[in-house]
Amino acid sequence: AAGLLGRVPSNVTTRIQQLEAEIGVPLFQRDKKRMTLTNEGQTYLDFADRILNLAEEAQQLVNPSGPIGTLRVGSMESTVASRLPIPLATYNKKWPQVIIDLSTAPTRQLIDALFAHRIDCALIAVPSGEWWLAPTELDKIAIFREELVLLLPPEHPVVRDASDIKPKALAAFAPGCTYRMLAEEWLTGFGTLKERFAVQEVKSYHAMFACTAAGSCVSIIPRSVVDLMRHLGPVQEHPLMSVDTYLACRPGFATPAFSEFRKTLEAFSDIKDQGDA
Repeated sequence: AAGLLGRVPSNVTTRIQQLEAEIGVPLFQRDKKRMTLTNEGQTYLDFADRILNLAEEAQQLVNPSGPIGTLRVGSMESTVASRLPIPLATYNKKWPQVIIDLSTAPTRQLIDALFAHRIDCALIAVPSGEWWLAPTELDKIAIFREELVLLLPPEHPVVRDASDIKPKALAAFAPGCTYRMLAEEWLTGFGTLKERFAVQEVKSYHAMFACTAAGSCVSIIPRSVVDLMRHLGPVQEHPLMSVDTYLACRPGFATPAFSEFRKTLEAFSDIKDQGDA
């Protein structure tokens, strides 16, 4: 920390101690030569991040000379892998003064990060009618349309519905992933089937594909991602449904950097009729 700040370590230690004295609680747990954030320290850090992000947003809005500064973009893993490389390169070439801070997470975690001002915008999948996100909570526009595909082991018999599936395990991301939620609903017949599927949580689409090809489970993945991994091994594909990917932000968020980012993504959109998105 001292090196990053260009200060001697004793000055950093003194400032931390002064801050803790002012707040009245320890922000760090000190263990020999290690320091880790306490729960109070993590909470304070979250607020500090929000304040800094809001300050930069305010600066860009009151002096909109053009796209500058940092744009914090959150995205689902699948969108980063199959959809964003060319749009990001295009945006960076046109607006090199903007730093894209890109992070990945499931949809629910991305929405939480938007509300907490940890990110400025996010590419998320929110099926229509979801109770956990009111229509006015976020501004969003449909950018990409994904076809979700059920992947089965290579020798699996033909599937007509979920009751025909032999493996009783689903490879999926952690809770919060919209695709996992849709997969669980489809596999259980929206609660009408007695059979249950165990969830094998994995951290990547490559792991989902590998587990499915090995025959230990099934997975539900966007076709755009499957197209990137066909060389990894044989699997069977069963089309399921289409789900839109939205570019979402907090209502009224309109910095020059974000406005141009939205225009760039719209230029690469495969959804022509936006409707009420």
